[in-house]
Amino acid sequence: MDTKPERYMAVLEKLKAMRDVMCLRSSSGDHMLLIDCWFENSGELSRFVKNLERVDGVEKICPAIITEKIK
Repeated sequence: MDTKPERYMAVLEKLKAMRDVMCLRSSSGDHMLLIDCWFENSGELSRFVKNLERVDGVEKICPAIITEKIK
């Protein structure tokens, strides 16, 4: 996820308060923030992404689904 730089801290606070967010990491590289979540189905994931899109300052959301744990 990427945010507007001036809204970064406010977005962090919103994300920290969300019950679906299990782990929140800041990152250098392709994205500013990485969020770990677990959902029962794709409908729950879609609902979560739509909620993120409504957060003031969120610029880009790039969901990735882990299909297999290798190690």
